[in-house]
Amino acid sequence: WIPPQVPKAKVRDDDIGTYELGDEYEKALNHASEEELVDLAAILGFHSMMNQDQYHASLLNKEKIGLGWDGVTKASKPKPAPVDPPNMTDPEDSIKRVSDDDAKLIALNWNNLNIRDEQFERLFKALEVNTRLEILSMSNTGMTDSQAEILAQAIEKNNSLRIVNIESNLLSGKGIIRLLKAMLTMNMIEEFRASNQRAQVLGNPAEMEITQLIERNTAILRLGLHLEYNDARSRVAAQLQRNIDRSRLRRTGRLSRNMTAGYVNKF
Repeated sequence: WIPPQVPKAKVRDDDIGTYELGDEYEKALNHASEEELVDLAAILGFHSMMNQDQYHASLLNKEKIGLGWDGVTKASKPKPAPVDPPNMTDPEDSIKRVSDDDAKLIALNWNNLNIRDEQFERLFKALEVNTRLEILSMSNTGMTDSQAEILAQAIEKNNSLRIVNIESNLLSGKGIIRLLKAMLTMNMIEEFRASNQRAQVLGNPAEMEITQLIERNTAILRLGLHLEYNDARSRVAAQLQRNIDRSRLRRTGRLSRNMTAGYVNKF
């Protein structure tokens, strides 16, 4: 048996790896400093030949930063983000101000506070008669479905709230659905955030009901809620876009009378 001969690939003249750069260019490269080589690599787009600090220093025309070519494959360490200061809001004082309908209290921040059940109840009862508060943020407060029911009753009677944030709590799909149903009464809330709850997966029946409630809501513009199913996500996104378009047309005065039917003027 004689193995077949493998034909040799033809080599073109322009495929030869050696090039003559000329005496001037060879002299310049042979005597170039490290800073000049880094700048040349940045100009030619050879990002893998340098680390991040060298690349940005060359773009900004900075001096040598002292890392050398030994740090080519090393990434720069990210700068630590500053720690958020603790929330110093006094729950009792804020409940009293909400109950007194304080004109200066536009936003209430109860994020990351340890709230008792009776404090939840007193605050939500005060919201029923408050006409000033526009932003209510209660992230990571341990809110459960029972407290969400009282909040829903307050939302059905309150006509000033615009933003409600209850992220990172202990709500189930039923609690979120109850709040979305309550928003249809006054139809005033423009932003609702309820992600990162106890139930990470709501399930298809709950997501479909949430989608139907959002499609009936003509005021909400932003929704912070994770939906698993593509159909629910696309339908919710389409409804939010329609609401945003209507809101923009109302601001510019270009919305016809029949399209503004059912809207409440908040100004």
